[in-house]
Amino acid sequence: MKTKKLLALMLAGAMSLALLAGCGGQKTENAGTDNNGDTGTETASDLAYVQDNGKMVIGYTVYEPMNYTDENGEFTGFDTEFAKAVCEKLGVTPEFVEINWDTKVVELDAKSIDCIWNGMTITDELKANIAISDPYVKNMQVVVIKDSNKDKFTDTASLSGANLVAEAGSAGQSTIEADENLSQANLTTVTKQTDALLEIESGASDAAVLDWTLAKSMIGEGTDFADLMMIDGAELSVEEYGIGFRKGSDLCTEVNKIMAELVQDGTLPALAEKYGLSLAE
Repeated sequence: MKTKKLLALMLAGAMSLALLAGCGGQKTENAGTDNNGDTGTETASDLAYVQDNGKMVIGYTVYEPMNYTDENGEFTGFDTEFAKAVCEKLGVTPEFVEINWDTKVVELDAKSIDCIWNGMTITDELKANIAISDPYVKNMQVVVIKDSNKDKFTDTASLSGANLVAEAGSAGQSTIEADENLSQANLTTVTKQTDALLEIESGASDAAVLDWTLAKSMIGEGTDFADLMMIDGAELSVEEYGIGFRKGSDLCTEVNKIMAELVQDGTLPALAEKYGLSLAE
């Protein structure tokens, strides 16, 4: 009898331990699907993480007309205003942090930032590493030179032996490396697209490959780079901008919903008109 009682007590103890392990000893994992259709495993909600913190940390670089400081000292731009409108609907405060564009994915994964929101071109490489929102703005890569060189540099073929500059890790750099003529040029990379314009202005480089959205706002008559111009007909690639989030992020899904609302209520179309941009279809 004593042996039977002892066995019964041991069995009851083992069952209790198993129940405790099931309730508190295991991580609860939820299967999630990002906006690119990839199914992964999440241990926490990115949306809840941001809302619990009461803020969304937004990684950006200085890039007019997307994120920049105007003549009145106010930080503004299409993406700046867009992000503020989304954060208002999320019930959080936007916190803008300037980053190195070449290490944007590392910063995102390390949770130094919660998203990359700065005219980021959607590429297959990025889609393999992060979640990306629905496209929201159209763009293309263009070649910028000095007006005084307009007879010398007329197309990409004429730039095959030139000194080129592009932002490190940007669509401009990828475009140069993929182009038959531009890939034969001497390439220098800089940390910001605005630095690429300074390179052209100083004569350190012959041409820059960068975003049309930035070039149309920052070069030509009435700007700080009045003696710079785009080469006519040298539109190198048509692309779209998206917002980057951590892989499998449910925050990406929520921002997509809010983006659709902002298109429907006229907020995004009005911002596009204000900053001279074309919304993605």
